[in-house]
Amino acid sequence: MTSPHFHMALIPGSPAVAAASARLSVFPLTLHRSSTTRRRSSIPANLSSPPRGGEAVDWAEATSSFFEQDTRPIMLFDGVCNLCNGGVKFVRDNDRKRGIRFEALQSDAGKNLLRRSGRAPDDISSVVLVEQNRSYIKSEAVLKIMEYIDLPFPQLAFFLQFVPLFLRDFVYENITDNRYAVFGRSESCEI
Repeated sequence: MTSPHFHMALIPGSPAVAAASARLSVFPLTLHRSSTTRRRSSIPANLSSPPRGGEAVDWAEATSSFFEQDTRPIMLFDGVCNLCNGGVKFVRDNDRKRGIRFEALQSDAGKNLLRRSGRAPDDISSVVLVEQNRSYIKSEAVLKIMEYIDLPFPQLAFFLQFVPLFLRDFVYENITDNRYAVFGRSESCEI
């Protein structure tokens, strides 16, 4: 995911500069949005985690076995969410070509694929579609999933892509933030 770029002017010699440089010796302090950057919800699958014990883990390499014999994308979903389980059943029912595999976010494989996608292993806030070289989150994942399933969903995804990403993600986040209250949750993954 490409993040928006920001820039902040600091007065040299001020306490703010000293504090900022002490805290952020590696990362630049930035605050003004660049007009040339578009926020995307897709992430290249080549991210490494911060070093633990001196070695960084290349999660794309560590999870490459998921795509060695089966290149179909993997849909990661919240396994205890009734809405999410219903969504998985809907996708399975409308995927006659069986173009998508499924994995619960809470499983070990799901956690590793989350890391591959640049997300925390305990982050269950979004559906994630993991392809061999890219991952999609939030509304971008939903649209990409729609492209894989039967008619008329690829056509619907085509038209929905013209809705601005911030609006699609706003609707998506409002649904996911209230999914347990509205749809409930189960004790274990039903799929």
